[in-house]
Amino acid sequence: MVYLKQSELSTVSFSDYSGNASGSRRVRKRSSGESPGEATRSAGRQTNIRVKRTTTDTEEEDEQTEKKYRRCEKAGCSATYPVCFASTSERCAKNGYTSRWYHLSCGEHFCNECFDHYYRRLLSKTQLRHKLNWFSNGKSEPSLKAFMADQQLPYWIQCTNPDCRKWRQLTKEIQLTASLAASYRCGMKFNNVKTEGADHCSQPEDLRVAEVTESWWQSMLILPPLFKDSPASPFLAAYYPDCVGMSPSGSSVSPNELRGDHCRAVQPQSKCLVPGLCPYFQPFYQPNECGKALCVRPDMMELDELYEFPEFSRDPTMYLALRNLILASWHKNCKEVLTAEKCALHVIVRGLVRIRCVQEMDRVLHFMTRKGLINTGVLSVSRPLLPERQRCKNVIIIGAGASGLAAARQLHNFGTQVMVLEARERIGGRVWDNTSMGVTVGQGAQIVNGCVNNPIALMCEQMGIKMHKLGERCDLFQEGGQATDPSIDKRMDFHFNAILDVVSEWRKDKSQSQDQPLGEKVQEVKKNFLQESGMQFSDLEEKVLQFHLSNLEFACGSPLGQVSARSWDHNEFFAQFSGDHTLLTKGYSLLLYKLAEGLDIRTKCPVQSIDYSGDHVKVTSTNGSQWTAQKVLVSVPLTLLQKNFIQFNPPLSERKMKAIHSLGAGIIEKVALQFPFRFWDGKIQGADYFGHIPPSPDHRGMFGVFYDMDPQGKRAVLMSIISGDAVAAVREMEDKTIIDICMKVLRELFKEQVQQKRLATEFFVTHWSRDVWSQMSYSYVKTGGSGEAYDILAEDIQGKVFFAGEATNRHFPQTVTGAYLSGVREASKMAAM
Repeated sequence: MVYLKQSELSTVSFSDYSGNASGSRRVRKRSSGESPGEATRSAGRQTNIRVKRTTTDTEEEDEQTEKKYRRCEKAGCSATYPVCFASTSERCAKNGYTSRWYHLSCGEHFCNECFDHYYRRLLSKTQLRHKLNWFSNGKSEPSLKAFMADQQLPYWIQCTNPDCRKWRQLTKEIQLTASLAASYRCGMKFNNVKTEGADHCSQPEDLRVAEVTESWWQSMLILPPLFKDSPASPFLAAYYPDCVGMSPSGSSVSPNELRGDHCRAVQPQSKCLVPGLCPYFQPFYQPNECGKALCVRPDMMELDELYEFPEFSRDPTMYLALRNLILASWHKNCKEVLTAEKCALHVIVRGLVRIRCVQEMDRVLHFMTRKGLINTGVLSVSRPLLPERQRCKNVIIIGAGASGLAAARQLHNFGTQVMVLEARERIGGRVWDNTSMGVTVGQGAQIVNGCVNNPIALMCEQMGIKMHKLGERCDLFQEGGQATDPSIDKRMDFHFNAILDVVSEWRKDKSQSQDQPLGEKVQEVKKNFLQESGMQFSDLEEKVLQFHLSNLEFACGSPLGQVSARSWDHNEFFAQFSGDHTLLTKGYSLLLYKLAEGLDIRTKCPVQSIDYSGDHVKVTSTNGSQWTAQKVLVSVPLTLLQKNFIQFNPPLSERKMKAIHSLGAGIIEKVALQFPFRFWDGKIQGADYFGHIPPSPDHRGMFGVFYDMDPQGKRAVLMSIISGDAVAAVREMEDKTIIDICMKVLRELFKEQVQQKRLATEFFVTHWSRDVWSQMSYSYVKTGGSGEAYDILAEDIQGKVFFAGEATNRHFPQTVTGAYLSGVREASKMAAM
């Protein structure tokens, strides 16, 4: 049997490893400036390197072979004759015999001699510094294997030539950076050595690269990949790096800054923000933090992630490293499409595992794109974001409100053919802005409740739109113009919330059949409290309590007598959006128009029926036009489903119809008035809104709060709300009469400032209850109903008919945010199917 000498082995050409050469092997020497990828180093190959045996080989030679070589002891390792990548000890086994091979992956081993070399030199400065840094910053053990994987393995890099894309191994001395990964070409020279000679891209790729793509390869890793210089690092400074897929050796935290406990202290929110980043972008939970919508645990896979990537359930480190990198990169620049190629540049990890990480990047990025976690909002794309196998062929969307447009934008960006059918002459649905008074006043929604991680904040950032943060101060004025003592307001706010706390306790053991109207239950709790405590509320305190109840009716969109005491705040059990409440001074319409850009939208096209009895879904409009599609999304207001505006064939199930009717169609109305001057400025002193205490319970809900619609203080425009029973009281009134009532209230609140009977120069009054294509503002749970109705309404039918809208979003109903997210959710479901 003939073996190559070690000196010959270190200079074997790529053709030897690709199987192109036979018989005698070609040997060439490396020049001093040679690219690490031009020839395979002795530490590079892990395959059988013996020359073909002759027929005269003897059994004695086979016995000698067993003495000269030792297989890796790792069960399942494919390396028949390992090679030491370390080459540190003078006695390094190279590709020869050693008493033991230390396995890092199927293509990467180091010999017992190099192990002894490092083990006996634990006090060397480099290794000691690494061990101290790892021990101080990390949670895992700074073992010798961890040191070898983190500091000694060579980096692998991919050629950027689109006709090549082969992987090459760098020498151990070369540090990989994102800029190098973005520019590397086969044959690239380092140390200012000029490139000469043959086409380096034609050189074969190391055979170990093909092995990395095998499904089993990852299970043979001894240590998980830990990224260096990840874009996620600034977001996750409060975590142990190795718990979130990053290397402790790359941490910038000084060991003296940490304590000996097993959990880092939570840093103040301001310290967790990345400089230059939108303060509303907080995609990761900080340690011990919870209850923040659209936030993920950076150290844990969520259920849908485990379902999609079960192979990472045993050790999720690689997935977490990739997911955290992707999320951080997206929030650093949400104005451009995030691609796997962009993210791969920042995968800085030694060894062959980098190849596997880059290969997995596509899958993780497509999953997160499909879920609407990245590459979402008003982003426009030049090519489909998802591969063809993850796209629907064509989809019809009924309704061009926030939910329908959100789904249409997502599906269009995924690469699906989408058509939107809208009954009105305009898009937007219950978003409808009025600009006739010189400022934008939303006839529908205009306020964002909780901006942290809110997709509305994301779209504003993408479009460069500033939101106005609403202040917390709300002075309460009585009729007669007197301001209410803040201590009284504070005391009654406490009693109001205490009453609701008692209602929450009462409902814990109550079934759906034991439900009561919320208004009735509130009065019962209040009466019992006053009897048991012996207290009495003063006339003013009673009026202030009525003001708070009016706000509750505003939130529910209904008189409290129709709202479920058991389920009125069903969504509070889920993480909600936190942070600032803001006013979109330019309105929601700008966002929806941007979402609609480039979409096929047919207005004045009411849908009469949906037939899903066949393989495809047939949609028919009231004018007789018909279309067919693979899938249909229904995103119309709840009222239209309750009143059977659309006929379904087959009819909707009894279960779904019961859910539809267990929800209420809440209504509020708005009025806006423009004045020749800002008569309220001196009294409210720059507050964004002020409250009106009703003179009696009968007046509750009649202009309870007034909003200043121009935070800049240049225009004189006020907007107010009609809610609760007051909505029915004004339903048949003429606009002029409603405005007269509103002016009467303002004259009472500002007696000295308002003398004229009719001061308003311009005004409008909404009539959502009369709007044929809405007939509502937003949903609520009726007495005897349950929050589960939202989930049932959101269920698709046979994978062909889907439903979106705020009344299908159990977590975030009653909001544009909830409507938008329901559209994103349904687009994701369609792509997943």
